[in-house]
Amino acid sequence: MTISRTICLGFLALIAVGTLLLLMPFSTSDGSWNDPIVALFTVTSAVCVTGLVVVDTGSHFSFWGELIIVVMIQLGGLGYMMITTFLMLLIGRKFDLRQRLAIQDSFDRPFVQGSTSLIRSIIATTLIFEITGILLLLKVFSANFDSEQSLWLAIFHSVSAWNNAGFGLFPDNLMSYRASWLINLVIPGLIIFGGLGYQVIFEMYLWIENRLKNKRAIFVLSLNFKVVISTTFFLLVLGTVAFFLTELKNQATLAPFPLHEKILAAWFQSVVTRTAGFNSIDIGKMTTAGLLFTIGLMFIGASPSGTGGGIKTTTLRIITNCTRSVLQGNENVVIYQREVPNSLILKAVAVVFGSVMTVICVTFIISFLDPDFDSIQILFEVVSAFATVGLSTGITASLSSWAKLLLIITMYIGRVGVLLLMAAILGEPRPSVLQYPEENLLVG
Repeated sequence: MTISRTICLGFLALIAVGTLLLLMPFSTSDGSWNDPIVALFTVTSAVCVTGLVVVDTGSHFSFWGELIIVVMIQLGGLGYMMITTFLMLLIGRKFDLRQRLAIQDSFDRPFVQGSTSLIRSIIATTLIFEITGILLLLKVFSANFDSEQSLWLAIFHSVSAWNNAGFGLFPDNLMSYRASWLINLVIPGLIIFGGLGYQVIFEMYLWIENRLKNKRAIFVLSLNFKVVISTTFFLLVLGTVAFFLTELKNQATLAPFPLHEKILAAWFQSVVTRTAGFNSIDIGKMTTAGLLFTIGLMFIGASPSGTGGGIKTTTLRIITNCTRSVLQGNENVVIYQREVPNSLILKAVAVVFGSVMTVICVTFIISFLDPDFDSIQILFEVVSAFATVGLSTGITASLSSWAKLLLIITMYIGRVGVLLLMAAILGEPRPSVLQYPEENLLVG
């Protein structure tokens, strides 16, 4: 049982338990047994923090069903290894080297030292952001609902936003709140910080603390922090401008709104497109240019150790700088005056290649199974599932059962990661002492 297999099987076990719970009559609003495909699809989407749904969450499920979904979102967002590690902390068990390596593999960084304090910091960070989101969202929902319902709506949407899940309890998601400044600040804020990753949040906190206390020691920001923050900021600005321009004259999306609502809607979609499945406009009525741009942003996704999916912002930056180095005739890839190791470049290439091949294969099979739908709609759903985004053009519920099963598998692959899944299937690579002669090959 390797570390990668432990993580992959842990997610499968969580999906299996959640599916059994959602099958029960107490999970549905009408008290009947749930459809197995609906239960499996919903739980997989929740555990993989995707947000794709085949039924309306707010009307199909009872309070207990919604509670199961939000618990699955929380557990899936934190990750299986994160939860088991936290439980070991509660019962007082110490970490052995294998468990520490499992944490390291789960977060994709060397956390071998200080794992106990790390786990506590992650749990505390999650609670601080989610409770803050609940208190702020409560002001919005309390204007239209009673105290109990508004509190539940605030809890559900805060947890869903922080974990980049995109599940909503309203039939139109958040379209009716597109003019609310608080919604357009709180939901995107939770999504952005949840997608940045715990490492970046911790480093940001230490940097602020260092500046406030006027410490003499110079605080050096890591390369990961610089790359994640700069790439995220660029993509947010680019997405806002692109959505504003592509949908400006579209009568079905931004055209009927006043200027400030157009800007808010463009900003909201720029944030949620890369990580979470909330929407304040009708995605299915967007222009072709808007849909294609959305697919691109979804494929990029969030940042490492965050709650979002996709190939990650760091992978995009490595591939981009690698291309620039080749065009400039440089043999080394340099980012912020730091050289990127070849092993990391190879990993980035493998992530992009594996992700592209997964999306292409699933899109082809679903297009063969359900030929009545447009190719761009199917591609949109597949990328949304793989990048664990959750946005939809509205065809998810109409797909065949086999197509839905393929999307379930795609969501799972996107959550655990292509490389991690392949390592779980093929086993850990063994080092080789063989070295082969080098020879040139024509490329491009």
